[in-house]
Amino acid sequence: MQAIEGTLSNFHAIIPAGGVGSRLWPLSRAEAPKFLHDLTGSGFTLLRDTWNRVLPLAGADGIMVVTGRAHRAAVQQQLPDLTEANIVLESEQKESSAAIGLAAAILHRRNPDVIVGSFAADHVITDGERFRHAVAEAVAVAREGFITTIGIKPTEPSVGFGYILCGDELAVEGAPHAHLVQRFVEKPDLETATAYLASGDYLWNAGMFISRADQLLAQLAETQPVLHEGLLEIAAAWDTPQRGDVVDAIWPLLPKIAIDYSVAEPAAAAGRLAVIRGDFPWDDVGDFSSLAKLLSGGRPGDLAILGEHARVLADSSSGVVVSQSKRLISLVGVHDIVVVDTPDALLVTTREHAQRVKSVVDAIKQAGRDDLL
Repeated sequence: MQAIEGTLSNFHAIIPAGGVGSRLWPLSRAEAPKFLHDLTGSGFTLLRDTWNRVLPLAGADGIMVVTGRAHRAAVQQQLPDLTEANIVLESEQKESSAAIGLAAAILHRRNPDVIVGSFAADHVITDGERFRHAVAEAVAVAREGFITTIGIKPTEPSVGFGYILCGDELAVEGAPHAHLVQRFVEKPDLETATAYLASGDYLWNAGMFISRADQLLAQLAETQPVLHEGLLEIAAAWDTPQRGDVVDAIWPLLPKIAIDYSVAEPAAAAGRLAVIRGDFPWDDVGDFSSLAKLLSGGRPGDLAILGEHARVLADSSSGVVVSQSKRLISLVGVHDIVVVDTPDALLVTTREHAQRVKSVVDAIKQAGRDDLL
């Protein structure tokens, strides 16, 4: 596999940096969400890792970050080369269609031929070179007019991810792993996921989308005309002194919908969605069970520890400990345990119940304890 030389022509990367990651509470909070944490022990936050992955493809001037106004300072601290023109601040959090769509609309006004690629700020990819080859293939397919996604080859029958059913191969020069997408499938039960894995026809949906900006906006116009109209109006004012007033007037009224539903699913139904088979390790680190697996390298029976000053004594124990304090944490004879110790909150659960952490966050919201969120 040859290294990709130079940035891709007319390509601009979009990094949506939003969401709290409620299943990673109390580590991930509103003021310090998941993407601002180093969850791999690499010394870099997930946001910085994402920037580093796409930098060789787009260059510093070719990366746009969409984030909340409250996170502007933290994002700029993490990404000192992010230009002022390429930071888009949400006045309030919307779903991915609005965030990615606005970035695409702004970039399209600046360059009508631009190809955009959206890559979440909080995913872990450990083989940057294979990732970049997959993106280069996706860009080649996007130049042919397809909206393109990168699907991950499943390694297990996971019920935590959506799936992509691959269709016919596409004959596109520079994209030997391209297929049409037959359909998107919601998170299945274990029996169905096992059948998907055995068939070899399904890929995990990793939420990466690459497209000519005009094609992505055209799909939004077809399926979400109100959203599309609002995004174009904001984009028209973006590089003018009227930006603030227009954003404040329009953004709160935009509908909330994930890009999977507004773009990917209808494009697949119309035969306009393609997929590249990605063969690189990928993890969305969706909960503490995923984090434990990531940090231990998938070795069962290991105890994974994350935290610069973590002090842990363990005897015949496994799972994951995340420590943001200097307290000594002692584990004796407990298996698949999850311990998250922060200055103002302590979480203890098991890997089996890691997905249920979100219910704790919901209960805190209902109690009005926003200081803990």
